[in-house]
Amino acid sequence: MIRLIAVVVALVGFSSPAVAQDPVKVDPAHHKVELENAQVRVLRITLDPGAKTPVHEHPAGVVTFLTDAQLRVSPVGGKSNETPRKAKDVLALEATQHAVENLGSARVELILVELKAAPGARR
Repeated sequence: MIRLIAVVVALVGFSSPAVAQDPVKVDPAHHKVELENAQVRVLRITLDPGAKTPVHEHPAGVVTFLTDAQLRVSPVGGKSNETPRKAKDVLALEATQHAVENLGSARVELILVELKAAPGARR
């Protein structure tokens, strides 16, 4: 009986989805904090050709592409997106848990401004 319980506990542990984490902690090779204060955290994200990030999470924010990009963005529990982006594209982002892969042949660089308070929240 104890052996059966141990097997069930092990299977449940292995079947749980990965817990997304702070990208700066789980992927410091690609995510660098440029500025942080009470309202925002600004990240510089760089991905060489073929580079992949582990699953991580971001709060809502705004991303600005500094270079052209061909990325595969794979949200947890969602469908992957491979929409090409151009340098100077700016996008508003909802909070997300995802992994990213650079599918292009050039280095990708972008700036992500993460919001620390919910949009519209008063301080």
